Amino acid sequence: MHVHMTPLEQFRVEPLFPLHLAGYNIAFTNQAAIMCVIVAVLSLFLFLAVRTGRLVPTRGQSIAELGYEFVANMIESTAGKDGLRFFPFVFAVFMFVLCSNYFGLIPGVFTVTSQIAVNFALACLVMVVVIFFGFMFHGAGFLKLFVPDAPWILLPLLIPIEIISFFFRPISLSVRLFANMLAGHTMLKVFGGFVILLGAAGGILSLVAVGPMFMIIAIMALEFLVAFLQAYVFAMLTCIYLNESLHLHGHH
Repeated sequence: MHVHMTPLEQFRVEPLFPLHLAGYNIAFTNQAAIMCVIVAVLSLFLFLAVRTGRLVPTRGQSIAELGYEFVANMIESTAGKDGLRFFPFVFAVFMFVLCSNYFGLIPGVFTVTSQIAVNFALACLVMVVVIFFGFMFHGAGFLKLFVPDAPWILLPLLIPIEIISFFFRPISLSVRLFANMLAGHTMLKVFGGFVILLGAAGGILSLVAVGPMFMIIAIMALEFLVAFLQAYVFAMLTCIYLNESLHLHGHH
């Protein structure tokens, strides 16, 4: 049985079914397994929650409708009513990140969003959608997004900055989520180790273990809040970026 000996062991990606194809390692890992479970559980919950469509909603239906309204209001407040065409995409992104964050709080469950590769892939998907619809709606006019309202003499300096800033968005999106998940779970593991070590020491040190125990409770409560806030921030920034593909901000 593999035992986590260090706080960072919990973030190790391990193959469940080793597989190589054309020299590439495409093993099915614990990370992939948890993502499949998250998608399956979330899809099943939403299907069962709304399939009856009761006038007086059940608890599950109420939760699903609350999530629907929350995402719809977020899109409308950032991208207007036109932005609701992106609702399925934003809703899927928000619910996946939210559920991944909360699943990671279950002891022994791998935290998908603690892997920057997963977050970066999701952030790149967001930017591909933004670019695709930007060119679809505006054609070459989408490039005006990189031309700020400024004196023409400053444009040679500002345009490269705007382009670099745009293509750095996937990095900022992914690192923000990765850093928050990694830091919170590492702190929980560290204080959990303190409790075990102090409790095993016996004597007065066992009483001292109460301090780290209360810290674990406080950090866990904070992690529940951070898990939601990080999903919200990720979805909100997604909405803001999608708004640019619709309105180009100053160029609409």
